[in-house]
Amino acid sequence: MTTRAFPCKDQYGDPCWTGAPRIPNARIHSGGAGGKRVPAGAGAGYGLDEIMARYIDEILQPGERVLYSTNAHWIFYFPAILAWIVALALFVLSRQTIVEGLVLLSLVASGLVALAALYWTVKGWFHRFTTETDVTNLRVVHKTGFIKRRTFEMALDKVESVDVNQTILGRILNYGDVTINGVGEGRETIRTIASPLAFRSSITTR
Repeated sequence: MTTRAFPCKDQYGDPCWTGAPRIPNARIHSGGAGGKRVPAGAGAGYGLDEIMARYIDEILQPGERVLYSTNAHWIFYFPAILAWIVALALFVLSRQTIVEGLVLLSLVASGLVALAALYWTVKGWFHRFTTETDVTNLRVVHKTGFIKRRTFEMALDKVESVDVNQTILGRILNYGDVTINGVGEGRETIRTIASPLAFRSSITTR
């Protein structure tokens, strides 16, 4: 005996077939003045997405759009990378020697250096996570900090010049300092950002 499936209407008002559950492709999450389309099943992480939303997305004006975004360069991880290498070398040394006192000393030193490496890793990540640099069709926006926040904004029509300062290592790894000079708006230096030349071009080429 065979069982036939009959068409029906589900809670979304779409056709479905009995005997097999319908899996929605997306849902509308309502809140505030309207809804926002998010992937299905993302309800548990949606609040986290709101907390981790970028600063530029919160301040965009009607008709304003982001043209270019950059961030602090990964060179901020450099002390952590060196510390992890040293910690690994000390751990390998502890496994290679047979002198008991030297084994213990190497393990203790490796642990201490690893703790320092972890601190520098978290510090570098947090700095990059809380730093945003964007260019829209109206202005330049730079934000640093999380709880204690510092922001800088300058209208594009007020930008007089954009200067880039790169060391030899900065040219090799593509990072540098960018100084934005404004007409009657003072000046602002954004330090150690990735792709500084592309960032300058996004401001001056318009």
